[in-house]
Amino acid sequence: MKYLIFDSGPLINFSMNGLLYLLESMHKKFNVDFLITKEIKEEVIDNPLNIKRFELEALRLLSLFKKGIIKHADLTKNEIDELRVIRNNLMQTANSTFKSGRTEIHLIDKGESAALALSIIMKKKTNLNIPLVIDERTTRILCEAPENLRKLFEKKLHSSIKANKNNYALFKDFKIIRSTEIAYIAYKNNLVDLKDPRALEAILYGLKLNGCSISEKEVEEMSGMRNSMI
Repeated sequence: MKYLIFDSGPLINFSMNGLLYLLESMHKKFNVDFLITKEIKEEVIDNPLNIKRFELEALRLLSLFKKGIIKHADLTKNEIDELRVIRNNLMQTANSTFKSGRTEIHLIDKGESAALALSIIMKKKTNLNIPLVIDERTTRILCEAPENLRKLFEKKLHSSIKANKNNYALFKDFKIIRSTEIAYIAYKNNLVDLKDPRALEAILYGLKLNGCSISEKEVEEMSGMRNSMI
């Protein structure tokens, strides 16, 4: 069995773009389970079900949850307790990493922290570094290039940003991918129901415009790629 751990953003993005069927197709083709935490389920299903504006997207995701396409990880009570401790530590550490003057810069919330924590727990269970599907730029850069994140904040806030670089090590081993990479894999494996040659680029732009942090240059490069990522 293969696993991917989803943050809320990519699931919402797939739903908004009418692409949730790709997850079901990939589940069947690649024997992959898409894992979410209880925090993510609350964000994308439980709470939106009570808001008319978001109810349709929540119902689509609830259908996949009932089918077991997206699911909770099979954790023991002790593992769930450990996940909470790790989640809180990750959130506290991330949100105290950068300061503008005396003010700490808020980076991640409980949902992202829980997804990261689940990755740690699952690595212990499976001895695999399970990728996290995260569209939001801040969390991804925190894991991949935290010093670049400091520079981005300096540019955005027009002030010097102090960093506790000792915190960087806590986030360096996470493997992050985006909804666009998932869509690319699906397309290259003929799982996309649109057969128009413009479909891949249209899908990538659709995901970008609904929250995936990907540049136009990356979209153009990915649209022109010919080799599968699998």
